[in-house]
Amino acid sequence: MKRFLGIELGSTRIKAVVIDANGETLASGSYGWENKPFPNNVWTYDLADARKGLAAAYAACADDYAAKYGECPARFDALGISAMMHGYLVFDKAMKQLSPFRTWRSTNAAKAGAELSVALDFNVPIRWSVAQLYQSVLDGEAHVKDIAFQTTLAGYIHFLLTGKRVLGLDDASGMFPIDSATKAYDAKMVAVFKEKTGIDVTAIFPEPLPAGADAGVLTAEGAKLLDPSGTLGAGIPLCPPEGDGGTGMVATDAVRPGTGNVSVGTSVFAMTVLDRSLRKAYPEIDVVMTPFGDPVAMVHCNNGCGELDKWVELFGGDYAALLCEAVENGDADCGGITATNWIGAEPLAGVEKPFPYLTHTAEAHLTRANIIRAQLKAVFATLAKGMELLRAEGVYPISLTGHGGLFKTKGVAEKILSEMLDIPVYTRETAGEGGAWGIAMLAAYFDCVVHGDGGLSGFLERF
Repeated sequence: MKRFLGIELGSTRIKAVVIDANGETLASGSYGWENKPFPNNVWTYDLADARKGLAAAYAACADDYAAKYGECPARFDALGISAMMHGYLVFDKAMKQLSPFRTWRSTNAAKAGAELSVALDFNVPIRWSVAQLYQSVLDGEAHVKDIAFQTTLAGYIHFLLTGKRVLGLDDASGMFPIDSATKAYDAKMVAVFKEKTGIDVTAIFPEPLPAGADAGVLTAEGAKLLDPSGTLGAGIPLCPPEGDGGTGMVATDAVRPGTGNVSVGTSVFAMTVLDRSLRKAYPEIDVVMTPFGDPVAMVHCNNGCGELDKWVELFGGDYAALLCEAVENGDADCGGITATNWIGAEPLAGVEKPFPYLTHTAEAHLTRANIIRAQLKAVFATLAKGMELLRAEGVYPISLTGHGGLFKTKGVAEKILSEMLDIPVYTRETAGEGGAWGIAMLAAYFDCVVHGDGGLSGFLERF
């Protein structure tokens, strides 16, 4: 039986999943972690925690596998690493970390993003790696001159496991714009950035690779990092590391033009695969890529379920029961209650500082169901603003497929979101498995390509 391992380092959880050739989950395990605030609107994780969590999540998954099948796995047919996209991870020639990891949640690079968007005539969100790099240049940070390697969290973990400085197309397109024809960093924009800063990003950024490409094998050192017990052997092939946007597209089979998906967690974002370029650049819309290289319009909101989580905990913590009550018993207008989920800055809404609130009319129907319904709508409200621009562009998806923990309670989040966006929203049985399952599927796809199989969309249609 073929087995594939996928590990995703999400914002609150590192999860490992083992699947078979049919996409069935055989075992899983996870490790919880939290980002930490730094001054100047920067959020970070300690990379030591990333390495520790990687091993802990794998150990939990291996234990689950052993409990079910009587042995710990010593080998997989392929494996893959995914993580939160964007951010700032820089190292010198000796792989010494030069600056704290600035995650996608950091909002310190507004000036850099604005200037680059004009210079490149392309929307460069403040989350993107090149915006963070340029902000370091603008701020005169001394470490910039010593940068020999800049990558994302997935790219960093992949490097530790394989020694290869590569990145999947979706994750790479959140570092710097990718040319859809060459599947490489856009040469004209690379030249503009070099003229502006003296930095050649192609010399320090990882090589972009499409889904199915050879991204190296697990080294002995990598195997020991992943499994300190020594059971796991070296030599396992890896697919290109991807961001959570790419694995979300795979997990929802949203990789063909006209398809789309919504991912909900600490953040919330919608991806729509394009069949043509947008007419102009929009600050509310990122243009990234599928793992196979098709252009994607991404509407990303920094704030997802964080505020909703607090209200669910306040009302007893039974997520499924409270969400069902909100849909079944809540009023369509939430009984006159309005809420926001902005527990952090929200660039898409122009909110520079945390601003969560709940307010209501004097005649409001104050019930638990209406409060939770209002918080649930708040999760998607900012997203809906960005999606309106796509509708005006005429590239609106005919439907969306949801994934992430919020969609585990079937018929709830998709109903609210469908009403807000006025399009059908669906989920799959694997909706709650998230990106770990998606990157495991990319590992399975790589194995198929090695054995002469076809394209990614055709592969995913089997599941």
